[in-house]
Parts: sequence; C-alpha cells; structure tokens
Amino acid sequence: MITSNDLLTLLPLIFLAAWAVLLLLVDLWIPIQKKGITASLAAMGLIITIGLVFWKMGPVTEAFNKTVRVDGISSFLSVLFLVSGLGAISLAYDYLRRMGWERSEYYSLVLISVCGMMLMSAANDFMTVFLALEMLSIPLYILAAFVRHDPSSEEAGLKYFLLGAFSTGFFLYGAALVYGGTGYTSFPSVLGAIQNGSANLSLVICGAVLMLTGFAFKTALVPFHAWSPDVYQGAPSPVTAFLSVGAKAAGFTALLRVFLLVLPLAAEKILPVLWLLSVLTMLVGNIAALNQQNIKRLLAYSGIAQSGYMMMAFVSYGKQSLHNEILASLLFYLAVYMLGSYAAWSVVIALEKSEGKNLELNDYSGLARKYPALAFVMLVAMLSFTGIPLTAGFWGKFYLFSAAVQGGQWALACIGLLASVLSGFYYLRLVVYMYMKPGAPSQRRDRLVQLTAGIATFGLLLLGIAPWILAQKAIELAALF
Repeated sequence: MITSNDLLTLLPLIFLAAWAVLLLLVDLWIPIQKKGITASLAAMGLIITIGLVFWKMGPVTEAFNKTVRVDGISSFLSVLFLVSGLGAISLAYDYLRRMGWERSEYYSLVLISVCGMMLMSAANDFMTVFLALEMLSIPLYILAAFVRHDPSSEEAGLKYFLLGAFSTGFFLYGAALVYGGTGYTSFPSVLGAIQNGSANLSLVICGAVLMLTGFAFKTALVPFHAWSPDVYQGAPSPVTAFLSVGAKAAGFTALLRVFLLVLPLAAEKILPVLWLLSVLTMLVGNIAALNQQNIKRLLAYSGIAQSGYMMMAFVSYGKQSLHNEILASLLFYLAVYMLGSYAAWSVVIALEKSEGKNLELNDYSGLARKYPALAFVMLVAMLSFTGIPLTAGFWGKFYLFSAAVQGGQWALACIGLLASVLSGFYYLRLVVYMYMKPGAPSQRRDRLVQLTAGIATFGLLLLGIAPWILAQKAIELAALF
C-alpha cells in the first residue's frame, strides 16, 4: 500500500514525471509558431523540481517498501541531472529551429529521461535499477534518431537501441544470478545474505561481472565503447551533449549504488577486471582521439577517456575506509565534466551548419580572430579536460588521482597521468586551429547557446580557483551515503 511517506520521499520525481506527461497534452493546444512556450514550460518544470530536491534534502529516507533510498548522494546527482536537462533544452531550442527539426516532443523526452536518471540515483533494489535504466534509456534511443530523414541520425538511434538493449540483457541476467545466489533483490537483503554466509558467492560474483558489463556500456568503457563515436556523430548535437553527460553520470550512479551498497565484498574478486577496464578506457580513448578530424568524434573519444579516469578512482571501492573519498571525487568530477561538456558542445552547436557542415577541425581555424569569446569558451573547456591548473578539471583529476593513490593503485595513477599528458596533444591541437591558423568561420548567434556557454565557462573557472565551494559539499554528502 502506498503511504504519504512514499509520495513525499519521491515528490520531486513524481512531480517531474507528471509535468512531462502534462506537457505532451498541453503542447497540443500551442500554435506551431509559438513552440518556444513548450521549451519554457519544460525548463520551468526542471527548475521547480530543483527547488523540490533542495526542499526535500535531509536525512536518509526509504520508501516504497525500501525499494528507493533518498540520501545525500541521490540529491546531489538529482540536481546534476536536472541541470543537465536544462542544458539540453537551452542548447536545443534555437538549434532545432534553424535546422528545421523542431518537434516539441523533444522536451518531454528529455524530462522523462531525467526522471529515469533521478530514479537511478535513488535505487535500492535491482528491480528499481532496471526500471530506471529503461526510463532513462528509451527516450535517449528516440532522441538519437530524432531527425527521421537523416540517415546518420537513424543509424545512431538504431545502433544505440540495439546495443543498449543488449547491455540491459547483461544487467538483467546478472541481477537474476544475484537473486539466485541470495534469494533477494533488495540491496540491504542481498548484502545481509552475503555477510551472514547464506549466499552462493559464485553466483553473486558471476552476477556482479555481468552487471558490470551492462553498466560499462552506459559509461562507454572499453571494450564496450564502440557505439559512442557513431552515436555522438549521428545524433543531433544537443542530444549528443545531453547523452554525453546524462547517460555517463547515470551509468556511474548505477555502479555506485550497486557495488558500494550491495557488493563491496566482491571487490577483491573483480579488482583485476576493474583495473583493466580503467587502463584500456584511458589509453584507447586518448589514442583513438589523436587521429580524429571530426569534432563530434573527437569529443566522443574524449568522453571515453574521461570514463577511464573516473573508473580509476572506483577501482578501490572495496576498501570501506575510502568510500567517502571515492564518492566525493566522483561527484566532484561528474559536475566538472558536465560543465566542460556543455561549454564545448555550446561552441560546436554555435558553429554547426545543416547537413553536418562546420564539424571538422579545419572549420575552427581563425575562430579566435573572428569570435574571441567562443574561442575562449572552447579553450577553457579543452584546458579543463586536459587537467591544466586554474580550471576545474585540474582539481577534478587531482581528487580522482588522490583516491586512486590512497587505495594503493600507484601504477594505475601513473598510467592515468601519462594518459592525461597524451590527451593534451589533441585538446591543444584544437586550440592551435583556433588561435594560430587562418580562417573565417561563421557563427549562429543563438542567445540561449551563448548563455549556456557563459555559465559553463564561469563554473569551470570559478571551481578552478575555489574548488572547495563544491568539493566540501561533495564530502559532506558522501558522508551521508
């Protein structure tokens, strides 16, 4: 039976889901010439939901027969997902209109996907994780194929759907094995069965590996990354920006919820797998990016490498004493990665033309001379991705490397450092095109895109100078996990 506590605990999520459904209905009465109203209503729903999340932020609460658990981590991640949704709307509004792709269901799909991400951040049961995976993934499949007459968009949607469904099968099979080995799907019950020795550990370990495979797809870890460059290139750029932030953060959210809360005792068995995933992802992502001339594919491989850095901190998750450091470093880096991604994608969207034009590195030649503000935004994003001091990315990597070193993963930290140095080549190569090569690129003066770029750049610089603004909050919330 549903109680008032259940409804209050998930009030932000319930409100946003209801808002998304109502938005679909209200849009039927909005004239075609005024579809900006739909975008404004979608943004309003996200802003109100952010307010509800802050209002509900407090002690750990469980609801719906303990299948959901709202704590400091879920609240932090919910805000991150909601802000990411706002970015997806602001980048898409002018872009979809000038490309001739404007269809207002885009905004409802973004809201529904954000709902799935929020549910993932509060999952306390394997069935809840599955529901959250489907709720966040299905809208993304549709958004990737949003441009129906564009073969590249259709290809992106089909590839993402097929491989996404395949990875969900891995997760379900893994969860079934854990259920078979413990008799429970609830996180606390599974953990209790493992601790009291009544669980079949062989089944649990096999299930953990299969679930890790499913989550590795969402986070684009090597060798489960092949979909990422093609989907990033084929999907509309605002969708790609949202996908690069939201899907990755949701995948790491699932890793945190399942492995930190349920399977800490499996860490020793799967440590070599985690270590190898991190190393391969950092190296393959950075090496593959060296030859890319298309900016969307370059950012795709960059995102793959960023996942490897985040996995570097996660490798030591089996050490209970390091949980707070791991959580805090990952939360900080996810927020920093969101800012850097939206800054970079804002510039890509401002320069992109129809039929996939202005997406090659050569098209960025002379950008600093003609549009110095845009070049500066991209410069800050590239420096942050590289980990250069006075940008937020430096502190993000510093915290990740610190967590790895505290976990005794010195070799992994050294490999990560070398991978970061390698990444500087292709990040700074783009800077060379913008500042040192002649050219005259053209820009679309989309106000919301410029606003998004400005806010993201300001955030990167602010956190680069004063990282404790966010880092201290991340540490406090990690302690409440």
